[in-house]
Amino acid sequence: MTGSNIPGFYKLNLEERREFLKKFSDLTEEEISLLRNMGGLGENLADHMIENVISVMEIPIGIAVNFLINDKDYLIPMAIEEPSVVAAASNAAKMARVKGGFKAVSSEPIMIGQIEVSGMSDPFGAKFRILEKKKDLIEIANRQDPVLVKLGGGAKDIEVRVLDEKEPMIVVHLLVDVRDAMGANAVNTMAETLAPYISQISKGKVRLRILSNLATYRIARAYAIFDKETIGGEDAVNGIIEAYKFAILDPYRATTHNKGIMNGIDAVLVATANDWRAIEAGAHAYAALNGYTSITKWEKNEDGDLVGSIEIPMAVGIVGGATASHPKAKIMRKILRVDSAKEFSNVLASVGLAQNFAAIRALAMEGIQKGHMELHARNVAISAGATGSEIDKVAEEMIKRKAIRADVALEILNGIRNKN
Repeated sequence: MTGSNIPGFYKLNLEERREFLKKFSDLTEEEISLLRNMGGLGENLADHMIENVISVMEIPIGIAVNFLINDKDYLIPMAIEEPSVVAAASNAAKMARVKGGFKAVSSEPIMIGQIEVSGMSDPFGAKFRILEKKKDLIEIANRQDPVLVKLGGGAKDIEVRVLDEKEPMIVVHLLVDVRDAMGANAVNTMAETLAPYISQISKGKVRLRILSNLATYRIARAYAIFDKETIGGEDAVNGIIEAYKFAILDPYRATTHNKGIMNGIDAVLVATANDWRAIEAGAHAYAALNGYTSITKWEKNEDGDLVGSIEIPMAVGIVGGATASHPKAKIMRKILRVDSAKEFSNVLASVGLAQNFAAIRALAMEGIQKGHMELHARNVAISAGATGSEIDKVAEEMIKRKAIRADVALEILNGIRNKN
């Protein structure tokens, strides 16, 4: 067995890499056989998507139903390994339909390209000189992507921020309308092109030039009214608002509160092969702009019904990247029936609001574990070795005993098999 310092590992084909792993990690032939299963992606496409490929990782894709967004019905594909998320989103969407479903709006798809400049003697003077040349700089940027400009996008504005006066540092923000793309490649190319011009104008040294994932100009907002009787009465409304207040006041709670929101959003992003990590980072940074807090707002209207809203950066695309090349991602987008990145953003914001409602309603009324652990019981049964019809039998018995644990699952499984 050799170490992990493997010159030319990337030059090996998939089977050679697997053979190396078999020896390095003592994998069985059965385990290697599982790695050879490449699903619908196939070896060739997978091997060209990332480096050093050995296999693919399957995640269940479920469909969240009942979503009515801006008076249009949607089926929402969600790729996630955590039980209860798809069911919770579907249930929340069903309750939202009573008062008309979700209403959502998204701002124009403006992304920020950052160009960091340091070493000039007069940062405020440099800021003025750059803004003075704004028109010329925008024209240079737009020459890099005439197709995007033709579609109505392209560089639209330039901002300059002074970050440090004592050890002068400024950052130039290039604001780019990326249309239906996530936009990273277009924005990064423009920022790279402008770097030497910015350096010359500012008389400083340019170092970083890259897109920001804090997309404060690309915001999705969704809103829904939940009928008080449908969701459990006045006590349920008050409990949800109290749970929201807890998240507003306490960053420890707000972190888990927002994680629940992202459970839904990330699952849709994974299913459509969008960059869920970028959205996740942007969402939490946005929540922390003025001290970390909830991304959603919950209140009571004059009729006593619950009103929820969400505001979140949403830099997603329906063209380009893996979303256009991954075979299943293309199918998921077809299931969604979205025609633009803005419409997709509306869907994602609505899913996030639904997921948050479902989570805090469960917490406020019965505790999160009851429903979640019942759904989780099947996973526990599988991990104990249950197969086929044994899975449901073991899960049902654990739920009956109110003991959903691996040791209990194994005991029940052995009892079932001994009877047979």
